[in-house]
Amino acid sequence: MGWSAGHNVQIDMRWVAAEPDRIGRYAAELAALAPDVIVATGSATIGPLQRVTRSVPIVFVSTVDPVGGGFVESLARPGTNATGFTAFAYGMSGKWLELLKEIAPPVTRVAVLRDREISSGTGQFGAIQSVAPSCGVELRPIGSRDVGEIERAIMTFARSANGGLIVTPSALTLVLRASIIELAARHKLQRSTPIATSLRPAALRT
Repeated sequence: MGWSAGHNVQIDMRWVAAEPDRIGRYAAELAALAPDVIVATGSATIGPLQRVTRSVPIVFVSTVDPVGGGFVESLARPGTNATGFTAFAYGMSGKWLELLKEIAPPVTRVAVLRDREISSGTGQFGAIQSVAPSCGVELRPIGSRDVGEIERAIMTFARSANGGLIVTPSALTLVLRASIIELAARHKLQRSTPIATSLRPAALRT
């Protein structure tokens, strides 16, 4: 497009990583820059951005159920200052449990690691719940707000046999993926882990 960073286009980035409390502050900072467009990765960033601006266009990526999250009115006609790409339908989340059961038939108990603060975490857990009876599996939701909570919950869950773990995508599970994998391996939990996404909103000014 003939753009050159630092010459006729400026990109300002904020990285939330494993500290979700930064989201609101960074959203306000980016909106105050009066950019031409804001790019938001992950569901957790869109709501805070829309609370600070309803005029700057927001393009989201790796977002699950933008309609259910209240970011757009419909997929065909967003009707707000946000538009973008949805990662997948909630129904796919049930496949994670089916795949886990296929890989490890003895599994009868499955912990589902999810972020309670984002709509996708709740929606994905609901889809997993819908197929659990047919798989003969008992589910246990685990909150994923910090590494201490995750570690304590996994240790408690792993005290009984035939356990498995599903990790739903969020910024925190991406940042802590190595620790989560190590915990699951240490406690001999079978795993089904979809690719998690990062939270990296960016403001673009031309």
